[in-house]
Amino acid sequence: MKKLNIFLTAFALLTGFSSCENELDVVNTNNQTTYEFGNNISDLQEAVIACYNRIRLEGTFARVGYTMDAVRGDEVWNSSQQWYLEYDNLNSPGTIDIGDQWIWRDWYHVINRANFILSKVDKVSMPEKTYNQIAGQAYFLRGLAYYYLATYYQTVPLITDYSDYIDMNSLYAANVTQDEVLDQVESDLGKAMTMLPSRDEGGEWAKGRATSGSAAGYMARALMFRHKFADAYEILKDIIAGEYGHYDLMPDYGANFMEGPENENNIESLFEVQFMDFGTGGTDQEWTPVNISPQSTQGHAVESNYASQEYGSWGDLAGSPWLYNLYKKERTTDNRLDPRLYWTLVTYEPEYDSYTGLTTAAYPDGDPRKNVVYKASVTRTPLSNTAQGGISIAKFTYARADKTEAVTTGLHCGINIRLMRYSDVLLRAAECENELHGPTQIAIDYINQVRERVALPPLQLDDFPTADHLFEQIANVERPKEFGCENGRGIDLLRWGFFYDEGRLQQLRQHGFYRLPGTGEQPVAGTDELTEETATRSTYDSYYKGHEYFPIFQGTLNANPKLTGNSANKSSDNSTSFKERYNIRPVVNLND
Repeated sequence: MKKLNIFLTAFALLTGFSSCENELDVVNTNNQTTYEFGNNISDLQEAVIACYNRIRLEGTFARVGYTMDAVRGDEVWNSSQQWYLEYDNLNSPGTIDIGDQWIWRDWYHVINRANFILSKVDKVSMPEKTYNQIAGQAYFLRGLAYYYLATYYQTVPLITDYSDYIDMNSLYAANVTQDEVLDQVESDLGKAMTMLPSRDEGGEWAKGRATSGSAAGYMARALMFRHKFADAYEILKDIIAGEYGHYDLMPDYGANFMEGPENENNIESLFEVQFMDFGTGGTDQEWTPVNISPQSTQGHAVESNYASQEYGSWGDLAGSPWLYNLYKKERTTDNRLDPRLYWTLVTYEPEYDSYTGLTTAAYPDGDPRKNVVYKASVTRTPLSNTAQGGISIAKFTYARADKTEAVTTGLHCGINIRLMRYSDVLLRAAECENELHGPTQIAIDYINQVRERVALPPLQLDDFPTADHLFEQIANVERPKEFGCENGRGIDLLRWGFFYDEGRLQQLRQHGFYRLPGTGEQPVAGTDELTEETATRSTYDSYYKGHEYFPIFQGTLNANPKLTGNSANKSSDNSTSFKERYNIRPVVNLND
């Protein structure tokens, strides 16, 4: 009996311990790990949305990731003389968070999430259409991330396997060549092109998401960066032919820079970053990957950089006098100003007073708009920066929406940022046609479609005797007037080799002239056409060789022993390697 009692007591204790253990072994469903999450369709669809969320951070397109390329270009200068100064001057020492680290950090967050999705999607049973949508978006977003990393930082680590994050040896990856990164971009975008539906096929689902047209557009960009003009041209022609859905130019150029369902995700947009209309989001500002809030404003701060300090912004960036005067050199078929000036730069032009409610060549009779876009709220040209002057930038701000009272610093602007528009497809097709076949009527016709939208007189083939002449027209007239102060000009200057030719560098210097107020002088809006004698300086005066790319942050280099600096970290000249592979078209005078 004593032995039996001992046995029963021991058994009771064992079962008690095991039952207690089972009761305490409870999984917190609100604290999932990557091992438990992503094993069903719903999880993966949430992960895709989380991936899109990362392209709306400060380092991607909510602030510096967008404006850094603009300030690298020749149509924008840093009127605040702080924050972006080293990047405007192209001489960052590699120790500044804003451009050397934040962009890098946030794009690798996108890559991390895309890699996670791709590590899980093959293990989940789902219909082929659903699989293609989930995996195709992940491929596109990873390709997008590496496209910008390669064109901003030149040589970066290439991580495509999510399992690499659990091993310190693979996590601390070394740089690979820019070509290897762009090879991966082409691979990812190629898959996205075949897997994703077109905007037409996707219907409501596709609105605001990447489509096959988005992937095709960025594929053409990636190919042209390495002068693969024939391959890019075939894709561009397919986009124009409607192979990836129907795209067209919006009748109103300004619709590409306004918020609201009637303007955003329109027929001209191949891809845009989604933000909540002003005042419709939360109140918390989600600047970085760690301060995530369910009450996020879901807005961007590009307006805070671009708009005038007189309206309440930071006034960091201004339009260049060169761009302003470029718009003024050519008038519409009824002798009015190019309407793109109105939507790009916040200048007061006396002519605008006579436009409202009237028909013009840009807004012909029968068009219900009849220039109602020309508001009376801007009655003089405001200063971009009240201390340094400069021309305020209108794009992606409320300056031309008669909502200047909505301008405020921080992540509050709700205008979707259009990353690629159909006009880019047309002008790139013209460039490819010119590169492959010289100046032809086909190339001229592509350009004239863009000019016709804003009622500029059509170009004539006879005015361009050589491919160099037509390239000059595309690179330094058509593209800056169509895309002035948008993201992408800096990348164009890289792919054209303008940093590697003395004639082109001198041309950039002239485009980058600006004027600061002297001692005792009041700041000016800066619309005068400047020369060497009248300018204070040029944004390219301090250019260091190799700094056409942004340096990798020194703290990142210190943390990763396998990582080496790029040409900006080393101030090394990229001109020889570029010229060995690619042609740089010489400067020509279009008036000759």
